[in-house]
Amino acid sequence: MNLLMDGNHTAVTEFILLGLTNDPILKITLFVIILCFHLVTISGNLSTIILIRLSSELHHPMYFFLSNLAFADIGFSFSVTPNMLVNFLVETNIISYVACGIQLGSTGFFGAAECFLLAAMAYDRFVAIHNPLLYSTKMSTQVCVNLLVVTYTGGFINASFFTFSFFTLSFCGSNQVNHFFCDFAPLVELSCADVSLSAVVPSFSAGSIIVVTVFIIAVSYIYIFITILKMRSSEGHHKAFSTCTSHLTAVTLYFGTVFFIYAMPKSSYSTDQNKVVSVFYMVVIPMLNPFIYSLRNKEIKQVLKRELGRKVFS
Repeated sequence: MNLLMDGNHTAVTEFILLGLTNDPILKITLFVIILCFHLVTISGNLSTIILIRLSSELHHPMYFFLSNLAFADIGFSFSVTPNMLVNFLVETNIISYVACGIQLGSTGFFGAAECFLLAAMAYDRFVAIHNPLLYSTKMSTQVCVNLLVVTYTGGFINASFFTFSFFTLSFCGSNQVNHFFCDFAPLVELSCADVSLSAVVPSFSAGSIIVVTVFIIAVSYIYIFITILKMRSSEGHHKAFSTCTSHLTAVTLYFGTVFFIYAMPKSSYSTDQNKVVSVFYMVVIPMLNPFIYSLRNKEIKQVLKRELGRKVFS
C-alpha cells in the first residue's frame, strides 16, 4: 500500500521512482552501461584508497584528502546507483517513505563532503606552491584532521537539513517522483502543503556550501597563479601547473554540473536534462576521478607500477 488514510486525507507511505526511461530496450542498454560504471567506480576508488594506505610514499596531505575523496565517491555511488539499476529491471520501482528520506540525506552528505574536500585540496595545493618551505608545518597532521572534521561535519549538517525538511513535507496526493532517485526538487513538487520554509532551508544550506567552497577554491588558485607567474624558470612553471591540473579538472567537472542543476533558472531546462546531468555528476564523475588523479600523477603511477610488478613477479 502506498497510501494511508489520515483523517480526511491520504498520506503517502511510499514513492514510485519513474527513472530515466520507459523504453524496455533502452532500459537494458542503460542497465549494462551504468552497472559497468558502478563497478569501475567502486574498484577504481577502492584501489586508490588501498594504494594510498599501503604506500608510505603517498602518506602526504594531498593523498590523504584524495583517499577521502575516493571514499566520498564510493558513498555517493552507493547512495543512488544500486536503486537506479533496480529501476531498469522492474516495471514499477517502489521506495518506502523512510528509505527515500535516507537516500536524500546520504546524497546530501556525500555531495557536500565532496565540495569541502575539493576546497581542502585547493588549499593544500596553494600552501604547497606558495609556501613550500612551511608546507609540513601549515599542512600538519592536526591541520589535515581538522579540515576533515569540518568536511564531514558540514556534510552531516547539510544532510540533516535535507532530511529534516523532507520529513516535514506532507504528501497526500501523487506519489510518482519524476526522477531516478529521491531528489529534493521533485519531492517538493509532490507536497500538498505550504513548502516555503521546507524548501528554503536545504536550498540555503546547499547554496552556502557551494558558494563558500567555490570561493575558497577560487582564492586559492588566484594566489597559486600569482605565485607561478613570479617563478622565473619554465621548469618551475610546468611543475607547479602539473600538480594542479588533475584537481582543476575534477573541480570543473563537479562544480560545472552542480552549477547547471542548482543555479540555472528552472524554466531554462527540462526535467529530462536535469536527469541526464544528475547521472553525470552522481555516476560518471565518481568513476572518472580515480582516472583523473592517477593518469596525471607521476607518483601514483610509479607506485602502481611497482606494486603491480611485485604482484606479477612474487
